[in-house]
Parts: sequence; structure tokens; C-alpha cells
Amino acid sequence: MGREQRAGAVEKETGRLESFSDGVFAVAITLLVFNLQVPNLPGAISVPALGSALLARWPSYLTFMTSFATILIMWASHHGLFKLVYKTDTPFLFANGLLLLLVTVVPFPTSLVTQYLITPAASLACAVYAGVFVVINVAYNLLWWAATHQRRLLHPAVTSRQVKRLTRNQLLGLPLYLLATLLAFWNPYVSLGLCSCLWIFWAFTYYVRSPESTSSCPLARRADGS
Repeated sequence: MGREQRAGAVEKETGRLESFSDGVFAVAITLLVFNLQVPNLPGAISVPALGSALLARWPSYLTFMTSFATILIMWASHHGLFKLVYKTDTPFLFANGLLLLLVTVVPFPTSLVTQYLITPAASLACAVYAGVFVVINVAYNLLWWAATHQRRLLHPAVTSRQVKRLTRNQLLGLPLYLLATLLAFWNPYVSLGLCSCLWIFWAFTYYVRSPESTSSCPLARRADGS
């Protein structure tokens, strides 16, 4: 049996885990909306007063959009990773559970930044925000390591070049998120900007081709070095 036939015969065993993970991501991204609150007008109600009150809440809009995009890209990255993983084991299940735990934590630092971004405590709030993503990056690396260790959970069509490229991209995030955490004490807005730029980077670099489509296309196999 050829490599393509063996790859096609692999049965994917991660359906329940993916469904559970998608549900957790959906809950986490929904919780972010609770940071958007209708302002209370202490004085006379008027169009200018309401407009000023809405504009004063710009940190909540900024952090909502940033965190929504962040969790969305995290979900897309998680989905891309699971295109390559076809089996599960106990270490992989717990590594995925750790990642999901941290995903549910994202609304907390988002709320923290919303409340304190325009206060003297902004540096600490943004440091906590970036620090959470340091730990999330560690969890992603742990999940990827659990999947790639001895290639026991990967689809047979996944190439060594794909594994090396994704491993390199994952490891790149750790020092950069640490830098964002430290930069928060110098300039909170620079720290938030770096976090946002990193998620844009993940959005463009974590595209993963399905192993079936790769194995069925000779040009794709040659491009991947297989």
C-alpha cells in the first residue's frame, strides 16, 4: 500500500474533542460582550450627553474588538492544528484542556484593561493582559508537542517540513509576548499594539492545508518536500 493510500485510510478520532473545544471557544468569545455596557447619565439626558458618555467608553470598544479577534484567531489556529492531528491520547487531552482553560480566562484581562486603560494603573492591567497570552502560548506549544512527539498523533501525510515550520512559529510567540508584558510598564498602548500585531501574524502564518488535499496533489507534495 502506497503512502497516499495509507494516508487516506487513516480514520480521524478527534471529532468529539473538536466539538467540545469549539463549544468552549464559543462561550469565551460570547462572554466578551458583557464588557460592553450601556452608560448611565447622571445628569440631564440629551443627545450630546449620551454621545459623550459613549465616546468615553472607547477602551471597552477597543479591548472588545482586540479580544474578539484574538479568540477568533486562536480558534482558527486550533482548527488548523486539528487538521493535522488524527488521534488522541491522555497527554494530548489534558494539554488541550489546559489551553481551553486559558481561553476562558481571556475575558478577565479584557475586562481589566477596559476598566483601567485610562487610569494610572494601565501599565499593570496591560501587563496582566499580555502575560495571559504568554501562558496561552506556552499551552499552545505544549499541545503541539503532545501531538508531534514521535509523530504518534499526526496524520501520515504530514511532512517534517510542516512540523518544523509550525514549531518555529509557535516558539516565536513566547519571547514576543514576554516583550509585550515588559513593554506594558513603559507604554501600555505599545504593549497592546504588539499583542494585536502578533495575532495578525498568526492569522497569516497558521494556515494549514488538509493532509488529504496535500497527499492527493503531486505538486503540493513536491512543494512540501515529501
